[in-house]
Amino acid sequence: MTARVPGSKSITNRALLLAAAATGVTRLRAPLVSDDTLAFRTALTGLGVRITETGDAWEVTGTGRGPVAATNATDADDADADADARVWCADAGTAARFLPPFAATGKGRFVFDGTDQLRARPLRPLADALTALGAEVSTGPGGALPLTVTADGLTGGDITLDSSFSSQYLTGLLLSAPLMSAPLTVRARSLVSRPYIDMTLALMRHFGALTEEHGDGAITVHPGGYTAADLTIEPDASTASYFFAAAAVTGRSVTVPGLGTGSSQGDLGFVEVLRRTGAEVEITASATTVTGRPDGRLTGGFDVDMGNISDTFMTLAAIAPLADGPVTVTGIGHARLKESDRIGAVARNLRALGIHTEEGPERITVHPGAPRPAEIACHRDHRIAMAFSVLGLRTGGITLDDPACVAKTFPGFHDELRRLFPGAATPQGI
Repeated sequence: MTARVPGSKSITNRALLLAAAATGVTRLRAPLVSDDTLAFRTALTGLGVRITETGDAWEVTGTGRGPVAATNATDADDADADADARVWCADAGTAARFLPPFAATGKGRFVFDGTDQLRARPLRPLADALTALGAEVSTGPGGALPLTVTADGLTGGDITLDSSFSSQYLTGLLLSAPLMSAPLTVRARSLVSRPYIDMTLALMRHFGALTEEHGDGAITVHPGGYTAADLTIEPDASTASYFFAAAAVTGRSVTVPGLGTGSSQGDLGFVEVLRRTGAEVEITASATTVTGRPDGRLTGGFDVDMGNISDTFMTLAAIAPLADGPVTVTGIGHARLKESDRIGAVARNLRALGIHTEEGPERITVHPGAPRPAEIACHRDHRIAMAFSVLGLRTGGITLDDPACVAKTFPGFHDELRRLFPGAATPQGI
């Protein structure tokens, strides 16, 4: 079976910013259309970037510079640079982490805010970095949103960045570094999710940036801006994890075309974890296929560090009760600071299903068991809803308290799961 997986959120939002900062018009083909990417796109248009839809593509007319706060004025060149540009990030963490550095390379006063869920996510390391680079920055309670940036361009420099909470702080700085007037060198301390930085650097180079990686882990980006460059967005590897896991637990075969050996997404590494559970995995240049054992049996009894692919740990944890031995996931402490405390939320849901589950600050252990009917508390977290929907293919009586939260990254998720597995159980009430 072929799964219809939409474009990568991570690539879509990075490419949107790069195209916005570039000189010229960029055509982004097959972008993800979801709550998060639409929030990011809307935020950019509010900063004066022109984005139009043409068929299945978005055309972005880049500004070639940082934004000016009063772009809603009739003539941006005559606009009052001290006027506020208010940027609504909704639930999109990428908007809250990527757009403030972009604003800091521009001119004026920018106020970023979002939902209560986004306000709960930390921004202090990013705010401190922007302050060190010369911007005037203030945050809300606890170093979170609302965040105000008073900007007059950035000159670059040499800084150390706390990256133990999220790699998105580093990505945000790197994406806007070519708009600074001098080189930026960043030393990331305790970096998590390194594959996302590799993705960021690859996309920056696609748009013409000059970057250097040093032996001590530091990264230098040289000034010079970006040049428009068309791009086709590959399918989202994090979203694909649910369909690959569904193949493993149902004994079927699922192929995701467009997601192969050349992928820039680290989360494709999830299929190697499924290989440890006994699934067959084939990765070619143009597609990835996962085939489960005929009886859907999973092999357990192993530990796995998923720190670099933490967005997929919930997929594994949700199906782990079906394994023949305990499964322990480590290295995921930063997942407690995502849309929800993902370790705690997954553990509580598994216990509600009657599954013996243990957790620590940066790990979770799931023991084999027969899940009983229960309602899953999604915490408005799309990944919790999608992960437990996969378990629902094998376990009757699972319901989701917020099935619509999948719209954050894949509005059509439930329909696609039903299309691929019409004879299997699906969460009730969807």
